[in-house]
Amino acid sequence: MNDGLIVAAAQVETIHGDIAGNVERHLLLMAEARAANVNVLVFPELSLVGHGAGADALRLAMPADHAVLCRLAESSGPMHTVVGFIEEAPGAQFYNSVATLAHARVVHVHRKIGLATYGKLDDGKFYAPGSTLSSFPLGDTRWQVTTPICADWWNPSLVHGAACAGMTLGIAPISSALEAVGDQFDNPRGWDTVLRFYALVYGLPIVMANRVGREGDLHFWGGSRILDPHGKILAESREPREELVIASLDYGDVRRARFALPTVRDANARNRS
Repeated sequence: MNDGLIVAAAQVETIHGDIAGNVERHLLLMAEARAANVNVLVFPELSLVGHGAGADALRLAMPADHAVLCRLAESSGPMHTVVGFIEEAPGAQFYNSVATLAHARVVHVHRKIGLATYGKLDDGKFYAPGSTLSSFPLGDTRWQVTTPICADWWNPSLVHGAACAGMTLGIAPISSALEAVGDQFDNPRGWDTVLRFYALVYGLPIVMANRVGREGDLHFWGGSRILDPHGKILAESREPREELVIASLDYGDVRRARFALPTVRDANARNRS
């Protein structure tokens, strides 16, 4: 069993509402990732439609079996690719979702639970909240993957529960702008703190993909990165430009980190008592 992974964050600029153009950009970066033998490729939150696309959900939403996602899944091949979209579910409900694609199919969908509705963020005006945060196995490896979206990572109970339930690889598709929360809130520093904390405390490697460019009055700062299970940054983007951020992970490092700092073990022991 090969438990080594090559993972990548696709730091892209998404054009609001231009699904066709955004798909072509996804396909180009997916081809680049496949050429680099990437196993897991992560695009930002709402990567197919744009940060502020919620107001246009009636035009831009798609079901999880839509032809657009099927085309991307076909192109993904054995690589697992995480893309952001507006999901239209039964009952005319709309969700801020990410789909994980591989082997020409959608293997998992997560609906954002923590709908950010503060500062310049309006998730709660347009989307229904997801209800569960589940992990899924990565092929025939020992990795268990969870894909919390942006503000989901700012709810410690969600991340704690996922880690205790078996998450060993955290995927963080985000859409973070400098001006999103307020003048006194430092988004880049905040994300650095939060991701390092989770990686270190839970022995959890994390792949974070943020977008770049401008949309309306928001400036997206990039900073996509990959952290190891000791909270160390293995690779990161230092410029707000489109690029792939690539690093290698080893499941053995997770085993050693969780043996040395048994947060998950001790939390589960208390839950069983």
